Amino acid sequence: MKILISDSMSGKAVEILKNTPGIECDVITGLKPDELKARIKDYHGLVVRSATKVTADILEAAENLKVIGRAGTGVDNIDTVAATKKGVVVMNTPGGNTVTTAEHAVAMLLSLSRKIPQATASMKRGEWEKKKFEGTEVTGKTLGVLGVGNIGGVVVSRALGLKMNVIAYDPFISAEAADKLGVTLVSMDELFKRSDFISIHVPLTNETKNILNEEAFKKMKKGVKIINCARGGIVDERALAEAIKAKIVSGAALDVFEKEPTPADNPLLTLEEVILTPHLGASTHEAQENVAVAIAGQIADYLTTGTIRNAVNVPSVPAELLAALNPYISLGEKLGSFQGQILKGGIEEVTVEYSGDVVNYDVAPITIACLKGLLDKVMDTYVNFVNAPFVAKERGIRVVEMKSSRPTDFTSSITIKVKTRDEENIVEGALFGKKEPRIVRIDKFFLDAVPEGYLLLLHNEDKPGVIGNVGTLLGANGVNIARLHLGRQSVGREAVSVWSVDTPISKGLMEVDSRTISL
Repeated sequence: MKILISDSMSGKAVEILKNTPGIECDVITGLKPDELKARIKDYHGLVVRSATKVTADILEAAENLKVIGRAGTGVDNIDTVAATKKGVVVMNTPGGNTVTTAEHAVAMLLSLSRKIPQATASMKRGEWEKKKFEGTEVTGKTLGVLGVGNIGGVVVSRALGLKMNVIAYDPFISAEAADKLGVTLVSMDELFKRSDFISIHVPLTNETKNILNEEAFKKMKKGVKIINCARGGIVDERALAEAIKAKIVSGAALDVFEKEPTPADNPLLTLEEVILTPHLGASTHEAQENVAVAIAGQIADYLTTGTIRNAVNVPSVPAELLAALNPYISLGEKLGSFQGQILKGGIEEVTVEYSGDVVNYDVAPITIACLKGLLDKVMDTYVNFVNAPFVAKERGIRVVEMKSSRPTDFTSSITIKVKTRDEENIVEGALFGKKEPRIVRIDKFFLDAVPEGYLLLLHNEDKPGVIGNVGTLLGANGVNIARLHLGRQSVGREAVSVWSVDTPISKGLMEVDSRTISL
């Protein structure tokens, strides 16, 4: 496996990757897009920070790429949709720079309150302007925090230590969790109205883009100060400049910008009330080493053992759970593959139901395995564990995941119900001895079939001679029978049989209502 590190990174990351058996690592930084596009086909893994832009065009050329690792939290420099469609895992390192970024936000807040950068510049010009740089105490002031995730939560704790009153807007946190942080949840409009300082800690999404715009600034308390160490594009920079000129905002401190490096015509560059830093939030020795070591370990684990951690486009499977989940993942993929080969008509809905001990696990990776097995047999596109949910969504297939408490004859079972335009099929599987996969139900028939190799599925009337005639026919055509599994509801009615054979059955032997299934 070959890995390319295309951005500057701690040498410890290179050391980890080069010392991992079965992995080669190249460090080539400063590549232009065309240069990266020309080289990427040779690599199985790509490690980046924020400088490298992994576009759909580059991903299209990445013939062998399996994983992209972002040494940091934000992945807006990676086209995750294109990566998912391509079947490439995208990983980041949440938490590696949490404290560093939060501390930078607090440093910006204090610098704003005491005008430290401006006073420093004045001193270096040979001036002594004590009155001009009169500051503001933060004790007793109200800090409004937009987003109290990992970084926002640390900012809250530091602000409480400074004896500030902290309020927050975050629609994704419960009141109980907010109470534990010591923060009061309010609406966004109330936060704008009450805050003396506003610190932003939300990701850049369609919903948060330019969330601090002209209308928002009009709702704010006069004299408010703005801090953004999250992502550029959340603050409308031209609207902020106008709000400063209108004396609504008395100061702003920005570490991130809509365009980086910041163009010379950015109006904030000319305003003395604004403090600017060149995206330094995560730029400490400790943070850079932390995220580099973390992403190197994650990439190495994935390429050598298949362990997925901190992926943004596929459920993570911790190494300690992988051994326990693997048998279920294998069973789910085989059940999906079986279903995909007996279906008629376009798939409309897939329901995956879990019963027994398996419900105690995070079943998301198993559901993905079911989808992968199913869709790989019915789609004309490459389907794997990364892009299976994307392919299902793109095709308008509804996926339902259920954990059931209904009684079952097995310690754990997985049931896949697939609804098409023409029919509805049910296949249930279980593990025997905790590791051996079995198909235990096909629609209304119960049986015990081993999902391995080539399987011949037959529906027939339950009459004497049917099994013997089929066996004779297979033998006469040189097809060896390895196993035979039978199921019926009652004597003389419809029956089902699953024949495990050593070689594929020729088309000349196949009847209209029988299909050869490969697992």
